[in-house]
Amino acid sequence: MIPNMHDAEAIPAEARAEIDRLFASGDLFRYHAAEDAPVSLLEREFADFMGSKYALAVSSCSAALFLSLVALDLPQGARVMIPGFTFAAVPSSIVHAGLVPVLCEVGDNYRIDMDDFAARLDGVSAVIVSHMRGHTSDMDAIMALCDDRGIPVIEDAAHSLGTLWGGRKIGTIGKVGCFSFQSYKLINAGEGGILVSDDADLIARAVILSGAYEHAWKKHKGPKGDNTGALDAAFARWQNKLPLYNLRMSNLSAAVIRPQIAHVPRRVADGRRNHDHVAQLIGQSPWIDVPAKLGPEERAPDSLQFNLVGMTDADVRDFVARAEAQGVKVQVFGLSQDNARAYWNWQFLPEMPDLPKTRAMLMRACDTRLPAKLTPEQCTAVAAVLTDAAAKTMEPVRAYGT
Repeated sequence: MIPNMHDAEAIPAEARAEIDRLFASGDLFRYHAAEDAPVSLLEREFADFMGSKYALAVSSCSAALFLSLVALDLPQGARVMIPGFTFAAVPSSIVHAGLVPVLCEVGDNYRIDMDDFAARLDGVSAVIVSHMRGHTSDMDAIMALCDDRGIPVIEDAAHSLGTLWGGRKIGTIGKVGCFSFQSYKLINAGEGGILVSDDADLIARAVILSGAYEHAWKKHKGPKGDNTGALDAAFARWQNKLPLYNLRMSNLSAAVIRPQIAHVPRRVADGRRNHDHVAQLIGQSPWIDVPAKLGPEERAPDSLQFNLVGMTDADVRDFVARAEAQGVKVQVFGLSQDNARAYWNWQFLPEMPDLPKTRAMLMRACDTRLPAKLTPEQCTAVAAVLTDAAAKTMEPVRAYGT
């Protein structure tokens, strides 16, 4: 029996006592407490978990991306490179920051096409690498190219909490890493986001921009035992010099998030087990291709992506309908109406690129939820649905060819 794969894992019981305490006190605003408010504790705990010096919890990963861009203090109209396969929130954050998105090609393995990336890099002032659906592009090559030109890299790690690249945690390789706590992510708070960085000046700017008015920034701390005063000095430099946005996280969200951090290693292990099991089974179908991971990558999948092979648009739609009829909902990024991951639907872009490789990939790339909480038996059932749907869709082709 296949469960509803869009149901989230239950919030840990440890969160409930803290939520009850907050309800009883009414203390939901992050800056009310003199110190150790839940959001402040979350920031320190998440930074420690990631091995970063600083973290700033905000209202969403979109807010984290936007604040990272503004905190970089780029000139208005500066160009920011992103992959052509990402979520609409990423180019939106660039436009909101008064900057111009520049899209590069993505291959059929869902990762940045490095030749196209290098060819478009001239004139770019910053790069956002979206590890889309947890698929890591070649971070060694990206960082080498960007470091050589002095271009800062922001990692959109919304789907990549727990992923490693060459033993390093994704989100800590670039200048800033941004994560999501939206319901379909590894940690679920409904909404919410966080950014991490080792750059005190960038964090100070982001904190103030996020809505730390007057001297609320004094409630943001650096790593335990850090007596350098680097963060306080940076805050003092930017006092009253930046516009304020209200992009803060509430204590209630932090109370939901904090106890889930301890569950991340288990969820990563279970998610990888489920993904690899289903990928191995469906990869035996002649109509389904699951791209392999890159060598240095240790993924933390929370969903499954695969490409349909040898199918027409009509075949793809038939496959999707057959899978859904058996309980597995599949979206095809390029064929789902108004899909926010298909770049041609971003009509707010100041420049609409021509990305034939990315377009071709999106027209056959499938996405389905595969939560870590599924059992191996349930994953086997999911794989059976997908392979059966593909076989039944293509049976007339196979029969005609025999």
